[in-house]
Amino acid sequence: MKSSPLIPLIVFLCFCQNYLFAQDKLNIKYGKITATDFDLSKHNFDTSVSAVVIADIGNSRFAGNNNGWFSLEFRRHTRIKILNKNGMDAANVEIPLYFSGQMEERVANLKASTYTLENGKVVETELDKKSVFKDKYDKNHVQVKFTLPAVKEGCIIEYSYMVTSDFLQNLQPWEFQGDYPVLWSEYEVGMPDFFAYVFLSQGSFQLDHKVESSRETYNITDQSSTRSSDHYTVPANLARHKWIAKNVPALKTESYTSTIRNHISKIEFQLSQFRFPNSPVKDILGNWSKLATELMKNEDFGEDLNKNNNWLDDEMKEITGGATSQLEKTKKIYAYVRDRFTCTGKRGFGLSTSLKTTDKSKNGYVADINMLLTAMLKHEKVEAYPVLLSTRSHGYTNELYPLVNRFNYVVCAAKVEDKIYYLDASDPSLGFNRLPDECYNGHARMITNDNAIAVYFNPDSLREKKLTTVFLRADKAGEWEGRFTVNLGYYESLNIRSRIKEKGEDAFFKNIQADFPDNYELKEKKVDRLGELDLPLKVAYDFTLKQEDDMIYFNPMMGEGYKENIFKAAERSYPVEMPYVFDETYILNFELPAGYTVEEIPKSAKVNFGESDGFFEYIIDKSETAIRLRSRIKLNRTTYAAEEYNDLREFYSYVVKKHAESIVLKKKQ
Repeated sequence: MKSSPLIPLIVFLCFCQNYLFAQDKLNIKYGKITATDFDLSKHNFDTSVSAVVIADIGNSRFAGNNNGWFSLEFRRHTRIKILNKNGMDAANVEIPLYFSGQMEERVANLKASTYTLENGKVVETELDKKSVFKDKYDKNHVQVKFTLPAVKEGCIIEYSYMVTSDFLQNLQPWEFQGDYPVLWSEYEVGMPDFFAYVFLSQGSFQLDHKVESSRETYNITDQSSTRSSDHYTVPANLARHKWIAKNVPALKTESYTSTIRNHISKIEFQLSQFRFPNSPVKDILGNWSKLATELMKNEDFGEDLNKNNNWLDDEMKEITGGATSQLEKTKKIYAYVRDRFTCTGKRGFGLSTSLKTTDKSKNGYVADINMLLTAMLKHEKVEAYPVLLSTRSHGYTNELYPLVNRFNYVVCAAKVEDKIYYLDASDPSLGFNRLPDECYNGHARMITNDNAIAVYFNPDSLREKKLTTVFLRADKAGEWEGRFTVNLGYYESLNIRSRIKEKGEDAFFKNIQADFPDNYELKEKKVDRLGELDLPLKVAYDFTLKQEDDMIYFNPMMGEGYKENIFKAAERSYPVEMPYVFDETYILNFELPAGYTVEEIPKSAKVNFGESDGFFEYIIDKSETAIRLRSRIKLNRTTYAAEEYNDLREFYSYVVKKHAESIVLKKKQ
């Protein structure tokens, strides 16, 4: 696979490198704040931001516990200056915790204060511990939440805490970049050699990474004995990793970004092996085949798919009645689930309840609905499998390692006559073999009983084609008449179907009318193929336009042109990620009104983007009685590297400029 900053890269294993520590340190202690700490004028950062992270320092270490094993201790100390009211969100702190059964991660030593400078003196307001609360958001995760007190513009906030965890797979990740610039970010992890972790790194900001070797002794107590506790020590070689990042710029979400989480500089860890002396190496991370086997035996995922599910017998006879082929049967089952079940949200790829309960209630989350669809197809002897993927807003998956937390969505794959159809019955507007564009996020996995087969939903495979034609003439003095017709792309059609379903056709055309001046009136409005979900929409209407002046300035794009550049930022440090490639054509046939001549007309032009990556053409010509215009924008790929951003921005600047040009008509004397 090609190396790219777009996806997490395997950097190294924790036991394979050994360097000396860097000597540079940050001299900062909790609660030690002076008046000079409020002055950040000597630091180089974007002054338009609303807050600045002065320091963010973390440390993870292993410690022997009282259960005969090891725990993780994670400490964090963060100091932030609030520059204006828009930065006050930085005072809302959330600490994620994991729990399973009787075991849970715990927060200890929590301290938080707000500091203000009043008459040259530092005034501290401490957090009231009574204002700290827990919020459970799923069956395995809670968040400890608090808001710093007395926050105002110019203040400094500071907090520190420790998280103790018995889940060794939850070695804390670290983000060096975020919503605000960071003057100093530091993370240290001390790893004994009997635990091996895979390090996953992403982002383009250069980190200073050093490793120091030493010896460590861990004291462990085993209290499982009913008579007495056993105490013992475990020596180990220790690799102390330290990452430092200085003057890290904020990473802001710009247009056409799948999720900013794909691009921030961060480090993550996955437990891969236990490597204790005099013991065989024990693999923890596993492989895709092992993951598939475990998932298909899990009651919250695939266990019911391998059962007879006889409770579906009568229902399936009614649904598939009259079907003469497996493909027709598959389409009937898909349409039944899509049209009769209500989706209540996403929630991840695990089931929230049994498939039988979902079938009875006729509602559920995406996973519930699509897993039920899979079960129904299998009941009818259609080869069907669940497919795990990650939506664009959730981030990229990891192709090399079976990191199940990277997935958040499940669809159904139905194999009929050697062709695979991908189905999502959770959206009532989707056609057969169509997925939402957010599902086209690259690597995914089709789960069988003994394997997780790689499949790919490449956004470059989605091709949106749009054709708009306008016929305009002036049979009456001062009144122009026209016909507007547009054949939309599939995903624009999907959005319009949803809007019309919610508010109706009248509201849809009312919004179109609102984009034009009062002298523009719509008539004979129609949306074709609204109920044919497998096909894109066709929208058409007649219109009248009142125009009568000695000089008429007329924009031939009729509201269909680009009015502003879709790329507003002056520069960009991460790729542009469009949801699909597209080809947009606009054609105008304009019969000139009697009594007018053409005073001025835009010039034709064509601009290529790269050698074969796309183009913009604006071709216009006139005769004695008519003007004809064809504008076309075509881009052949969805992802553009940060180095291409300026070219892409200039390309669209030119499009906006041409689309703003007018035809000038002059009344004959």
